[in-house]
Amino acid sequence: MSEIIIDGSGAVFGRLCSFVAKKALEGGEIVIVNSEKVIITGNKKDTIEKYRVLKAKGGHSQKGPKHGRVAYMLLKRGIRGMLPDHRRGIGKQAFLRVKCHDGIPEEFKDKKMMKISAPNKLKYITLKELVEKL
Repeated sequence: MSEIIIDGSGAVFGRLCSFVAKKALEGGEIVIVNSEKVIITGNKKDTIEKYRVLKAKGGHSQKGPKHGRVAYMLLKRGIRGMLPDHRRGIGKQAFLRVKCHDGIPEEFKDKKMMKISAPNKLKYITLKELVEKL
C-alpha cells in the first residue's frame, strides 16, 4: 500500500487512533501531522485528572511504565493500544509503519493530506493543552 498522510487538526483522538491502527494492520505506511491539534472530547477537568493519575502511577521505583508528556507520543500510545500485541508479530510490524509529528515537517508540506472530519463538540481539550497541564 502507499503512504497515507493524515492531518490531525480537529480529529477526535479515539476515532483517529482506531482508523490508523486498522490501516496499519492492512499494510499501509501512515504519517500523522499536526498531532498536537488532535482533540479529546469530554470534560477538560476529568480528562486532565485521568492523565495526571496515569502519569503519577509511574510504576515501582521509577522503572515504568512511563507515559510521555509530548503530544505525538500520547497519540502514538493511543494507536499502540488498538493494535494486537505490539511487542511481536503483526502488531509490531504495524506499529513500526506509523509515524506521528507535531506540526508539519518540510517533506510533507506540499503533499496531499487526508482530513478526518470532527463533530462540532463544545467540550474538548487538545493534546497540546493537555500536555501543558500535566
